[in-house]
Amino acid sequence: MTRPGAGRRILPYSLLVGQEELCTALEIAYVDGAVGGVLATGQRGTAKTTTVRAFSLMVAGELPVTLPIGATDDRVLGGWQIEKLMQGAAEPEDGLLVEAAGSGSRILYIDEINLLDDYLVNIILDVASTGLLSVQREGRSEHRQQVDFTLVGTMNPDEGGLRPQLLDRFGLVADVAPEEDPERRHRIIETVLRFEAERDDPGSAFLAEAYERNATRKAELDAARERLGSVEYGDNTLRDCARLAAAFRVVGHRGDLVLGRAARALAATEGAAIVTGDHLRRVAKPALVHRRSTEESGSLPVWGAEHDQQVDQLLSTATGQDR
Repeated sequence: MTRPGAGRRILPYSLLVGQEELCTALEIAYVDGAVGGVLATGQRGTAKTTTVRAFSLMVAGELPVTLPIGATDDRVLGGWQIEKLMQGAAEPEDGLLVEAAGSGSRILYIDEINLLDDYLVNIILDVASTGLLSVQREGRSEHRQQVDFTLVGTMNPDEGGLRPQLLDRFGLVADVAPEEDPERRHRIIETVLRFEAERDDPGSAFLAEAYERNATRKAELDAARERLGSVEYGDNTLRDCARLAAAFRVVGHRGDLVLGRAARALAATEGAAIVTGDHLRRVAKPALVHRRSTEESGSLPVWGAEHDQQVDQLLSTATGQDR
């Protein structure tokens, strides 16, 4: 259960209003780390960072390991302790990747990842996908170790994009849009102001209930992790993954794999024994949106209602053909 004192400045996960796409992506990546990292894209002020921090507090009781702006590659990847090296003793010093792997949430969080140097993003993504960190410093022998963490990045597309090669390395992309419904905007204001008024009150029933819901959701996600291996794919689920990827002209085959893994993780979170077309339908956008062919390098292709309809039609047609 999240310790209330561990993040009293962060809105509890269960009190978030909206954020469904990002929350689902984070939960899927938590249940099955093989899905890959999560990239949240949206304009400023849409609570991307708050959502990531609230999720980490819920599942681990601590904030995620965060890569600070301007971090050097030594700070990220690790190297040698300079004082020891000057004395002729090569003693490794862990970087943020190892710290993230050893943290409770096993999340490495990078805000404004699109402003980070491409070479460093590429290295981080490579380590995240392979689980192997290799560091060589000052001509000394190479230091290798296994690391296991989930990369979570956020970015404002108005400030620039990521190269398609880097976008593809993220398992899921969540589009975080501002709430347009006045009622939901009202709920956001009301919830945040009440949280700020009561966050220092140890007797707040409002927050006690929120933390209890957090504990319940964490238990559900942990249970989903345990039963993931027993969730089976439907007879034509994997064929449907290939059909969807081909229909959207997805570059490479990583999208097909992520689509299948994400659908199975979603099924596990819902206690389903078999992955269905509905699970595929609901993860199609975050798994495929950033992998479609585009001539606009660094931009995220738009996914609209017509694309959802295309997914529905393809899955419905496939179901009819397979009967």
